[in-house]
Amino acid sequence: MVPYMARTQKTTVYLDVTEYQRLRRIARARGCAPALLVREAVAEYTARHGTRRKPRSIGAFASGRTDLGERAEELLAGMGRSRR
Repeated sequence: MVPYMARTQKTTVYLDVTEYQRLRRIARARGCAPALLVREAVAEYTARHGTRRKPRSIGAFASGRTDLGERAEELLAGMGRSRR
């Protein structure tokens, strides 16, 4: 048994005949199974469109200030410049 199969979920995908024929041609040219191409496509799609996890540091601190959004440019002025 292929190692990745232990962590997979079986599903069924319906493709129209033309799409499936194109998928088979691409798979044949790459020397792999059409199912591998489908898995790769799903992985790419979900990576691009899935929700990204926010860093745990976001919202972890309370400055006590309520005007940060209004004064952001003023408060950040000079950031990244040398203090000489």
